[in-house]
Amino acid sequence: MIKILANDGIDPAGKAMLEAAGFVVDTQNIPQDELAAKLGAYDAITVRSATKVRKALIDAVPTLKLIGRGGVGMDNIDVDYAKEKGVAVYNTPASSSLSVAELVFGHLFTGVRFLQDANRKMPVEGATKFNDLKKAYAKGSELRGTTIGILGFGRIGREVAKVAIGLGMDVLAYDLFPFNPEVELTLGGGIQVKAAVKVATKEEVIAKSDFISIHTPFTDKPVLGTEEFAQMKKGVAVVNCSRGGTIDELALIEALNSGQVSFAGLDVFDNEPTPRAEILTHPKISLTPHIGASTNEAQERIGVELASLIIDFFKK
Repeated sequence: MIKILANDGIDPAGKAMLEAAGFVVDTQNIPQDELAAKLGAYDAITVRSATKVRKALIDAVPTLKLIGRGGVGMDNIDVDYAKEKGVAVYNTPASSSLSVAELVFGHLFTGVRFLQDANRKMPVEGATKFNDLKKAYAKGSELRGTTIGILGFGRIGREVAKVAIGLGMDVLAYDLFPFNPEVELTLGGGIQVKAAVKVATKEEVIAKSDFISIHTPFTDKPVLGTEEFAQMKKGVAVVNCSRGGTIDELALIEALNSGQVSFAGLDVFDNEPTPRAEILTHPKISLTPHIGASTNEAQERIGVELASLIIDFFKK
C-alpha cells in the first residue's frame, strides 16, 4: 500500500482523491529535524514552502519515490539531485496563478491609497486626528492609464497582465525566454477577448514602468538592487509576490526613504519567517506573510492537481 506524507498539509479534495485511489495519506506534520528518521515509512512526501527536501534528506531516505510541491517555486527542494537519485519531483504551477495575481493588485490598490499606513494609524489616531489623517492621505492615485512592468512572464505574470489590462493599464512584459504576447481575458457572461502586452527588455521595464511586479525564478543576485532602483522613474512602486531575495531589501529601504520608490508591496522576504524589522515597520511597505497562493480556491486546485499527478505516477 502506498503511503504519502502530506507534511505541509493538503486540501481535503486532494486527500479524498488519493484515498479513493487506495493510498494512505498522513497529514500530521513531522518537524524538519525528525524527517530523516521518519520519512522512510512513506513512499512519497508532499510539501509547500515550509518543509525542505535537501540532498541530506534524500540520501537518508533511499526508498523515497516521489516529492510533490503544492505550488510553483521549488527552491526548498534539491530537484536535480532528487531526479539523479531516481526520485520523481512534481509541482503545481498553474493552480495558484490567479490567486497570486490578485494579491499583487491587493498590494497595488493598498499602496496607491496609502491603506497600509492608514490601517496602522486609524486605530491609534483616528478619534483625535481624523482630519489630519484625511489630509495626509488625500493625494491617492488611480491605476487606470498607468504602465505596469512585469518581470517574468510565466503563468503568474500572464495572470497579472490580464488583471492589469482589465483595469485599463498598459503592460510591459519581460522574460528570459521568448513568449506569446497575446493573452485571453474572460469577461462577464464568459465572453472571451484577446489582448496583447508590449514585449520589452528588462531595462525598458525598469525605466518606463510606473509599477513593477516581479515573477522571476530565484537567482543568486537580486533582480532589483541599487543600480536598478536608480534607473527607475521617480515615484515608481514595486511589488514582490514571487520569492524572497529577488529584491535587495536594504536597497529598497534606501529607495523608499529617498522617494525614488513611492511604495512597495511584499509577500515574500529575505529572512522568512523573521523579516527585517526595518521592512516590517516601514510606513511605505504593504505587508503580507507569504500568502500568495493561500486562497480556498487555489488550495483546492493545488490539492486536486497534485493528487492527480501522484495517482498517475504510482498507477504507472
